[in-house]
Amino acid sequence: MSGVPAPHAYPWARSALWRRALLGLLVLIPSVVASEFMVGILPHPGFDVIDDALAIVFGLLFGWVSIGLWTSVFGALVLLFGSRRWVSLPSPESGTQAKPGERTAVIMPIYREEPERVTAAVEVMYRALDEIGRLDEFDFFLLSDSDDPDAWVNEEVAWVNLRQRLGGGARVYYRRRRNNIKRKSGNVADFCRRWGARYGYMVVLDADSLMSGETLASLADAMRANPGVGLIQTVPSTVHQNTLFGRLQQFANRLYGPVFSAGLHFWQLGEGHYWGHNAIIRIAPFMQHCALPRLPGGGMLGGDILSHDFVEAALMRRAGWSVWLAHDLPGSYEEAPPTLLDELKRDRRWAQGNLQHVRLVFARGLNSAHRVVFVNGIMAYVSSLLWFVFLLLSSLEAVLHALIPPDYFPDKHVLFPVWPVWHPHWAITLAGFTLAVLFLPKVLAVLLAVLSGRAREFGGVVRLIAGALVESAFSVILAPVRMLFHTLFVLAILLGRQVRWGRQTRGDASTGWGDALRHHGPGTLLGVAWASAVYLLNPGYFWWLIPVMGAWVIAIPVSVWTSRVQAGTALRRAGLLLTPEEVAPPPLLQAFQGAMSAQAGDASRARGFIAAVVDPGVNAMHCALLRDRVGSVSEEVALSRRRLLLDALKLGPQALDRRQRMMLLTDGEALTELHWRVWSLREELARRWGLAVTREAG
Repeated sequence: MSGVPAPHAYPWARSALWRRALLGLLVLIPSVVASEFMVGILPHPGFDVIDDALAIVFGLLFGWVSIGLWTSVFGALVLLFGSRRWVSLPSPESGTQAKPGERTAVIMPIYREEPERVTAAVEVMYRALDEIGRLDEFDFFLLSDSDDPDAWVNEEVAWVNLRQRLGGGARVYYRRRRNNIKRKSGNVADFCRRWGARYGYMVVLDADSLMSGETLASLADAMRANPGVGLIQTVPSTVHQNTLFGRLQQFANRLYGPVFSAGLHFWQLGEGHYWGHNAIIRIAPFMQHCALPRLPGGGMLGGDILSHDFVEAALMRRAGWSVWLAHDLPGSYEEAPPTLLDELKRDRRWAQGNLQHVRLVFARGLNSAHRVVFVNGIMAYVSSLLWFVFLLLSSLEAVLHALIPPDYFPDKHVLFPVWPVWHPHWAITLAGFTLAVLFLPKVLAVLLAVLSGRAREFGGVVRLIAGALVESAFSVILAPVRMLFHTLFVLAILLGRQVRWGRQTRGDASTGWGDALRHHGPGTLLGVAWASAVYLLNPGYFWWLIPVMGAWVIAIPVSVWTSRVQAGTALRRAGLLLTPEEVAPPPLLQAFQGAMSAQAGDASRARGFIAAVVDPGVNAMHCALLRDRVGSVSEEVALSRRRLLLDALKLGPQALDRRQRMMLLTDGEALTELHWRVWSLREELARRWGLAVTREAG
């Protein structure tokens, strides 16, 4: 940590202190007032235990949404009037040449991804750096964790094709781990152990990430210009969405995202977020201070740390290095889940990772700002459980008031009856104020876009407002559905159910009626039963539940319809939900689409495991890339592989399961022998490997 100032010595530390104190007051005081107001609007006399619980839960939820409100308010002020820039981000033209040891590695961890999409992204970023004359400062790494035989071979083929397109000397490297322990964080750690000493910085990407050459160069220049900075996180813009659901998220990201991220920057300053991708990291302190332990024990709080990015940022800051959110740096892009069910599948994994942070909130030496980040991440999912509890308690209160006659003489010494009193106009006032807190950030983002002249980037003022209304309507419908699922996620995790690490859905996808019925059907039944019971017992309260229960009831068709590309395309043709990248596509995104189209024919060739056996070029390439090709194995293992080879020759590839195919792919000698012997098979056996067509073509 040589040369790094002590945490209190940073010039922004005092500003951070008073800003966060201001945020605390802005959140705490209205939450207490709203909680007291809630007590006042409940029927009196009521049920004290339920009333107190409702007031507490409502206060917590009100405080939670207030954080988003004030973050957006101050973000809008930052964007309107500017804010002092504590970290300089030089332009690529003014950047200095990288010194030895200051070069940058661009790493892309991948797991069962579409290889053509991955290599197209690397290709356009590589060429973009070359166009601005900064390519010599960067190397690219594809770091595979794929445990599927077809994915493994396809990645190798795509990488070799990429090298051929870029030229033999292209500094684009590929490595597949044999054991994908600790998932993505373990993959990055493996890179650091092997190659980290050769580089000053690394840009960490996801498989759906894109960054312009100017952005990559600016990040590297900013690290050199600010020696006390350990990490700079960009704010990726969502692109390439075609389904209605994806376009809703894309529009929200591009319209509301800049305001919210500017507000985060205002509160956090040099103690910011790390989201695990589209960020640059100073490698030496990352290797020294950010190694992640395996949490002891089982259940929800044990095992590998899933939401590793928040923890790595906290460890970097604990070591004295600042972490910044470059909210106003353009040219950083990512994709989003195309359907509601895909988003919820991702949230299931994030929920467990965030809840693990319960064990880290009070970890020794962490900065208070990052403890708050942990709590904020936990509340992102626990708030849904609190919302569900609030609905349950309020419904219970309404039902009890309908079933239990009021006690007009709660005290036998009272001469006059105590009449039940409640204030419905207060309830309406509180509901209106709560809605204002929820929707004011959206209104601020629209006003800011109009005032700053950005409305034309969304198709004009009218289309911008219309798009915001459409997005807001769907957010009202989808929020209760997300709440229900997040509640189930939290409860399942608390009961000790572990999450599996699966492949993420990229590109366009759609939800079938069967999948929607299976996932949303229980919620629909719950909504019908809950609303019906309340209607029978207390019809007046039924109408307060309609926004939530109604969303649960229509979740099946909404989930299906929003997953359709046709619906998203129709709104695009109508000029709704347009984003700046669609109105004026940046050259990088145009180049990416061109690279994807150029590789469209690759998918029609022999692929995967069969190609590694049958295709001479693929077979030779794969065997050459194997490490320890002639490594010694036990006699038992050798005999097992021999039997496997004979079974493959006799029965064909369909007789081999995933584990058996992986076993052959890791044995260069066996794979080479299998290749030659398959080509020598009789015609009827060769057909099982697709060789009849190959021979005729030859």
